[in-house]
Amino acid sequence: MPAMMTHEELHELLDTLHDRYNRPEFIEADPISVPHAFSRPEDIEISGFLAATIAWGNRRTIVRNARRLLALMDGTPHDFTLNATEREMLPLLDFVHRTFNGTDAVAFVRALRPFYADGGTLGDFFAAEYARHGDMRPVLAAFRERFFAREHPPRCEKHLSSAASGAACKRLNMYVKWMVRRDDRGVDFGLWNGVPASALYLPLDVHTAGMGRALGLLTRRQNDWRAVEEITAALRRFDPADPVRYDFALFGAGISGYLK
Repeated sequence: MPAMMTHEELHELLDTLHDRYNRPEFIEADPISVPHAFSRPEDIEISGFLAATIAWGNRRTIVRNARRLLALMDGTPHDFTLNATEREMLPLLDFVHRTFNGTDAVAFVRALRPFYADGGTLGDFFAAEYARHGDMRPVLAAFRERFFAREHPPRCEKHLSSAASGAACKRLNMYVKWMVRRDDRGVDFGLWNGVPASALYLPLDVHTAGMGRALGLLTRRQNDWRAVEEITAALRRFDPADPVRYDFALFGAGISGYLK
């Protein structure tokens, strides 16, 4: 941390930034606003996963394109995922968000389907894997392995980062944070009881990493899994039970140029 800032001062700053940015007014232009349009847990899960999957680039473009993708799914992501015929999935082929195209969209819907067979959910999978491993890194790796277990175009694999290969897995950590964390702000959903907030890892991107380094929370230069572990461990010093509650604090301060 900066030489002139004590642990207590940094804690106070983080809490101040958390209060400023972890609120519904800030998320209107954020991808998390997409699943907030739904009320059924299964719809929230699937819409959230798809929004997180394409969450790179301009935030407003991400939100607009995620809503378009869900419109192509008739606005009923769970029912569409479970029941859409091959013909009904054809409109998805027109979708594009940067390098994520219609072929990827169809493949991702097909890959999601087995998780919901026999009344299951993504939350059930993550809870079972967390009970087995007790750490989210192997859980994320197991999810990716299961997700791509069936035949799929190889190009799709680049859209789901590999924790086993040391990637930061920003979008996947972000999605799991949305589903697991619960607070009194109405931002994250708190749908998944089988994973504790204490086990979450920070979604690391250029903004959270930049603020983390500026505040002395991160020394590693590369934005990879080791950096994720380092900055999350640093945040656990301030809130062991819910370290990633500071995600929007770091992200919001980063995009606003707080330290400039």
